[in-house]
Amino acid sequence: MEDISHHIHDKIASLKCILDLSVVELPKNKIKRLGQEMFALERLLEEFEKCVDQQEEQLKHMKDLEKLFQKDQKDVQHMKDNIPAHMPRKKAPANGNEPAVNQKEAADVQPAQQEHGKKSSKGYIREMAVIIMSEFESIPQYMKGRVSYDQLNAAVHNINTAVTAKYKILQQSVKILNSHSRKLHQRFKEQETKETKGQYFVVDDDIREFTQMKVDKRFQGILNMLRHCQRLRELRGGGLTRYMLL
Repeated sequence: MEDISHHIHDKIASLKCILDLSVVELPKNKIKRLGQEMFALERLLEEFEKCVDQQEEQLKHMKDLEKLFQKDQKDVQHMKDNIPAHMPRKKAPANGNEPAVNQKEAADVQPAQQEHGKKSSKGYIREMAVIIMSEFESIPQYMKGRVSYDQLNAAVHNINTAVTAKYKILQQSVKILNSHSRKLHQRFKEQETKETKGQYFVVDDDIREFTQMKVDKRFQGILNMLRHCQRLRELRGGGLTRYMLL
């Protein structure tokens, strides 16, 4: 563009010089040349206008791209600033080969099949899935009260901590446990029933034993929300309330 501009400027200067000499009578060939130069300059200006139009079109296109880029940048920044503290995840068994047992399948597993399953998925302990935002928003306000999304998932984390600690003890041989763990092992076994066979559950004492979470009215409200989200159900009997993972 700069070269074309210089070229046009030189042509105009040349024409001005010829016109300045027009006071003197010019030969016909000089006048003819002047006409040719004028015609060439006109065509050159037309080409220049086309180049300018193309450049303006490209500039408009670049501005549109800039707007799209700025929008994408804002979206990425928004995602970065709003990454949830808890991300849903599907936990596989420890050996990485066996799929996680479905809750309905776990309830129907026969004792003989369970013995076989223990060998193939030894060390695997189920966990409660975290609550996603759409589930949290589906909970009635009267049930949520002042409990926030992060507080609810913190409770999920604490319950999972208690479940993991309990079943790690149950998976070990009694012979290698210390005195306190043996007592816990015995208590865990005594709390099991036919309904809990093949299931994962904890009781209030497990929450107190393995977490810092208070077992109070607020905790009961959180349990109501988790039942609403189909994360657990209560099984009562023998003076105990068992919180069974679904």
